[in-house]
Amino acid sequence: MTLNQTSVSLDDAQRVIAAGQAKAAEIESPSNIAVVDAGGNLVAHVRMDGAWIASIDISINKAFTARALDISTEDLAANAGPGDQFFGIHASNGGRIMSFTGGVPLRHNGQVIGAVGASGGTGEQDKAVAEAAAAAL
Repeated sequence: MTLNQTSVSLDDAQRVIAAGQAKAAEIESPSNIAVVDAGGNLVAHVRMDGAWIASIDISINKAFTARALDISTEDLAANAGPGDQFFGIHASNGGRIMSFTGGVPLRHNGQVIGAVGASGGTGEQDKAVAEAAAAAL
């Protein structure tokens, strides 16, 4: 049996990041934007001028989370509060799981091939940047 798994390429990641940067500039939200491959490994990252240093790791971990669980971090957050099924998940995977809005799986032909994470603004701003970035794939 042969498995054929596709993964995001560097060219794809750069295109995704450029679209995220354009959206971040449009909404005036300097952002960190990260793209991971199908294995959850960092392919590319950018920190826009003025973006928070603390958001570097957050953007990378949002992308990791979206790929590791194949759901948006917004959907994860909706089920990660006290009493919810994923409460405490943020402590798993060495603390890499982020339940902040702004991480989105990247899909091609229905298959997750990576993910993008954006951080630096409000949850709604991070979501807008990540969704615009993902749409460029």
